[in-house]
Parts: sequence; structure tokens; C-alpha cells
Amino acid sequence: MNKLTVAVIFGGQSSEHEVSRVSASSIISNLDPEKYYVIPVGITKSGKWMIYNGPVENIKNGEWEKFGTPAILSPDASQKGLLKIVGGKVKLIPIDLAFPVLHGKYGEDGTIQGLFELAQIPYVGNGVLSSSVSMDKAFTKIIAKSAKIPQAKYVEVRTDGLKRIKTTAAKIERKLGYPCFVKPANAGSSVGITKAHNRDELIEGLKLAAVHDSKIVVEKAIVGREIECAVLGNGSNIQASCVGEILAAAEFYDYDAKYNNSESKTVVPADISPEKQDEIRNMAIKVFKAVDGNGLARIDFFVEKDTENVIFNELNTLPGFTPISMYSMLWAACGKPIGELLDELIDLALERFGVK
Repeated sequence: MNKLTVAVIFGGQSSEHEVSRVSASSIISNLDPEKYYVIPVGITKSGKWMIYNGPVENIKNGEWEKFGTPAILSPDASQKGLLKIVGGKVKLIPIDLAFPVLHGKYGEDGTIQGLFELAQIPYVGNGVLSSSVSMDKAFTKIIAKSAKIPQAKYVEVRTDGLKRIKTTAAKIERKLGYPCFVKPANAGSSVGITKAHNRDELIEGLKLAAVHDSKIVVEKAIVGREIECAVLGNGSNIQASCVGEILAAAEFYDYDAKYNNSESKTVVPADISPEKQDEIRNMAIKVFKAVDGNGLARIDFFVEKDTENVIFNELNTLPGFTPISMYSMLWAACGKPIGELLDELIDLALERFGVK
């Protein structure tokens, strides 16, 4: 069997650069060397592309940058590969498939997916449209509303509205009340999110969110359990995993609670009735289809405390593959270990692009 040449692309210019490196380390370590020839391709925080050949541990700790060789992905569809630059000379390194592991901006917002499309290189995961509308929380909400998927009440704010921030805050108060969550429309891993309990906290939350994006989503807080479900597949053939629960150490599952607080826990599978699990799994598939998803996603929900209603929270089209990431844990609990999961994701990418 001929090995597939897979470029695993990691790092990037987003606020989730470090998390991307941890995910990429896990993926590279679990790709079967009998099936794949893996080319790690790192992007620095300043946007420089380099091919890295060395111990995977150096990807995780950031040392890889010292040993990388400059390279760029050719947008020329007749080339289909990486242009490695050594001593002023350019050498084409052909690739069969790209596996983007770039969390956040430029990685899961449709940007790099557009480059793959231009180069006609098959790639793992969601396409340009599904990536971009899922990354933008405001557009995700518009799609969810159109698809009649239950979600929290929300207000969309543009940063020019912050010139009259007290007036804007008063409008949000009238519509949503407190507590409420203030989120940049385009950011991942709970970066720039705050929970506001009063006017002062709301104003500070709006200012913080504006640092990360020009568009802000403010949501009414839902009191309930935080539940996550993983999906896998293309087109109409979508599978949903069992469901897991987040038990956040902080007041909500922000970046610090997720990655730096050992008191945060994930429970897989969640202690929840089979009927409610089925409802969540069906809704996860409905959300994924609504955004025209392909490959993979993790869908987050609340199960409301008093009503037991399932409420859609958000959609992550490029979930983490770190040791604490829910996506791979959920599939492992379904009897699909990470190596098998990666094989399936690659097969789905090849199938989608008509290579298999």
C-alpha cells in the first residue's frame, strides 16, 4: 500500500497558537507511520511557514521554530505541494492531503481552507463556508434561528456602538438582564469572554471583547449543565458520539479554566438519561447539517436546570486534540480510539474530494 503524504499544519497567528501545537503533537504521534508519511508544517505567530523535521516534543514546547526550514504552500493547482526554500533554491514537496490543526483566526474561519481549495489539495474538516459561519458566533446564531434550533436570547453589538457604551449597555440590560455573557464574535477557546453581573462588568466585558473582534455577541446566561457532543461524517451521512459534561472549576469554562485549572473536569459519558442523550445527539447532527458541515465538529449545549430543555450554545469546526480535549475523548468512549478516528477523518476528506 502506498503511503499518503499528509501535511499537518499547526501554530498560526491566532491567540490559540499554543493550544494548536499541543493538538498537532497529539495528532502527529497518533498517525500510523505504516499508512502516512507526515510532514509537520508550522506557522509562527508572525505568520512565517516552516517545514519541521524533528522530535514531536519540540512542537509542543515551541522549540521547533529553531529547526524549521522555510516553506510555503503553493496555490498553483498544477503543483499540489509545499515549496521548500533552501539556500535561495526552491524545491517542490508534493502532498496528498492537508490536515489543518490551526485553532482560531486564519485556521478555522475558512481562510486556510480557501487556500487549499485554490490549490486543489484535499483537506481534513469543514469547507470555507461552514468554517467561516461557524467561527462567527453571530452568523451561527442567525443560522440556528433559521433552522429553529433552540438557543439563548442574544444581542449583537458592533464596536462602533461602544462610542455610546452606556446607551448600548442599557439596551442590553433591557433585553437580556443579568447575568449575561459577552463574547467576541470571532474567537475560540473562550478567549475574551466575560460573565457580567452588573452594568460595570458589562461595560468592561464589551471593552475586552472589542480587543478581539469588531463584532460582539451578548447572550442571556443559561443556568444548567454544559454538555458536548462530537459529530463525524460528510453530507447526509453524519454520526454523533455519546455526550460528555463539563464541570468547570471557574464560574464558567473560560480559557484559563479549560487549560490551566486542574480542578476543571470532563465527564465522559455524561450521567444523563438515554432519551436526553438521543435528543442532544439528534440536535448536534441538525446543527452540523445546518451549517453545511463536513468531516468533524464538536457541538456544545446547555441542559437547562429547571426545564431540562436542550439549548444550543456553539459549534467548533476544528475541535482540539489535546489530552484534555473532549472531541477525541467522546469518540474513544464510543470505541473509536484516536488512531482509528484520524484514519476516518482522512478517509472522509479523500471521499469528499473524490480521491477515494
